[in-house]
Amino acid sequence: MLCRLADIATARSGDKGDILDISLMARDQRTYDLLIQEVSADRVRAHFAGIVGGQVDRYELPRLLALKFVLHGALDGGAAHALRADNLGKTLGAALLRLPIAWPYDGDPSAGKGRGSR
Repeated sequence: MLCRLADIATARSGDKGDILDISLMARDQRTYDLLIQEVSADRVRAHFAGIVGGQVDRYELPRLLALKFVLHGALDGGAAHALRADNLGKTLGAALLRLPIAWPYDGDPSAGKGRGSR
């Protein structure tokens, strides 16, 4: 079964110049393990094709059950230079949550969503 990242994780994004960072946070260890397996730097770069002009780095934060992605050349020069509607990249965390991945487990992937459990 396919699910969107929004069904199993949350995200937060921010900027520094022309660099965007997105943190992707899982609700539990099983979901974090799945994120490590399914959400690579290459997959994130492909998801943002046409937006990201540079490399994408992925950092694993196991104690936080999170992955941090650093997208270089993603903000059209940064807030002071970009003519984009979202020159700070605040909406791109939500855009990452639209990425579909395989859900290999039984049951609804969004079960427990919004409970704040980890």
